[in-house]
Amino acid sequence: MKNIKHFLYTIVLLSTVGCSDFEELNLNPNEPTTVSSGVLFTSAIRTSIQTTSNEGFLLSNNAAQLTAKTLRAEVDFYGWNAFPTVWEGLYESLTDINNAIEIAQADENAKMEGALMVMQAWIFSELTNAYGDIPYSEAIDGLTANFTPVYDTQESIYTDLLSKLSQATTKLSAAGSIEGDILYQGDATLWAKFANSLQLRLLMYASAKTNVATQFAQIVTQGQIFSSNEEQAALDFLSSFPNQFPTLPLKQGDFDAVAISVSAVNALQANNDPRLSRYARPDNLDFDNPTFTGVSNGVGGQTGSRLGLAYFDYPNQITAAEKGLSYAEGILMTYAEVEFLLAEAAAKGWITSSVETHYKQGIEASHQYYEVNYTPNGWTNFEDFYQNSGVAYSATLDIWKQKWLSMYFTALDPYFEVRRWYSEVNGFDGLPFLNRPIGSNSNNYELPMRFLYPGQEQSLNAENYNEANSRYSAPKLINGKMWIVSD
Repeated sequence: MKNIKHFLYTIVLLSTVGCSDFEELNLNPNEPTTVSSGVLFTSAIRTSIQTTSNEGFLLSNNAAQLTAKTLRAEVDFYGWNAFPTVWEGLYESLTDINNAIEIAQADENAKMEGALMVMQAWIFSELTNAYGDIPYSEAIDGLTANFTPVYDTQESIYTDLLSKLSQATTKLSAAGSIEGDILYQGDATLWAKFANSLQLRLLMYASAKTNVATQFAQIVTQGQIFSSNEEQAALDFLSSFPNQFPTLPLKQGDFDAVAISVSAVNALQANNDPRLSRYARPDNLDFDNPTFTGVSNGVGGQTGSRLGLAYFDYPNQITAAEKGLSYAEGILMTYAEVEFLLAEAAAKGWITSSVETHYKQGIEASHQYYEVNYTPNGWTNFEDFYQNSGVAYSATLDIWKQKWLSMYFTALDPYFEVRRWYSEVNGFDGLPFLNRPIGSNSNNYELPMRFLYPGQEQSLNAENYNEANSRYSAPKLINGKMWIVSD
């Protein structure tokens, strides 16, 4: 009976439609011929942050010794390859961003274009900080395909990124609206604060090779940077697959391949820092009287304290939700990082504000973000912790150490920062909060300076790939120093 009704309905419909309407009837509503910039923006935000959050777990936290690999420990002992999922995931996101920018420009939606430019700059900054010279000017041609793009120098990329971020803030104050924004829900002011805060990060990275003091101070003076945890760039993932934080859907064995590092445990326990119970779960599962075991980087095959409740729900164990804690977000840049940038800038004499004030506010912001509980650690509140734990400011090395501890799962930047400090002080000996990796080591115990380019580039873009590699003179390409790294 249902089939007969459907047939009769079709006959009636056809009898009322002229020949000129058949083309319209043949359009498939499930296969749209155009896509809005908002749909592309949503996809780019999700894909890029899923990529960097996953690589924070597998790569950056481990290379920075915040965590350590218990299985497949090549990252820890520097048996590095190209890490192609970083390259592929981020360039895939840029495809959506670039096409969305073209649509926003055609729609004369300046505000949308500004937000897209900020996201584009962040993605490109992660790529160039990982690989050095990369396809840039010929990789952002939007709908025009170029399968053999040149590799721009990192210096030129940085110059353009800083310029684009400045331009983006102007566009964000113009007409239009931001659609498809799952990061800031269309708030142009917050996108502008992210743009300016990101400029501070890039200027600090670039300071090894160029004088950035005036530009840094100008951004600080105008004041539109992160001023609270509520403003920072962090994506709130959803509660169900495939839109969860990348570690939550893992199999238990895959999640257990990473544990808290002995470097992080030692640094946090030295000051009785309550963040340890957020970064890792106690061996005895007793959060009132916790015990922790750190894993040494570079060994593999060890067992240690599993990562915290925010990153995985173990069967028959208390969960973050049951303890009233937030699940992990996809972090691009935190307010705490901005405060530590300001503290270091003040220590360098770029700005005139108090070093200790910014340093202290950075630690407090990190504590607040990770929802710490002071009581089990014997503190009454943050002020008690700061004054009596031994973290009070005394030297620039304190800024680096506390910034390092605050950057847990902040995309690929924990590694980028450790690399910056390592180069500035000529090795691990100048960073007492880190340990020289032990056990089998593939790089003479030296921290690698870059990722290798993916092998597919050698076959698909050989001339430009070979030319770019020739710019790195180190016997092993992972030790080739990119422009932002101190000589």
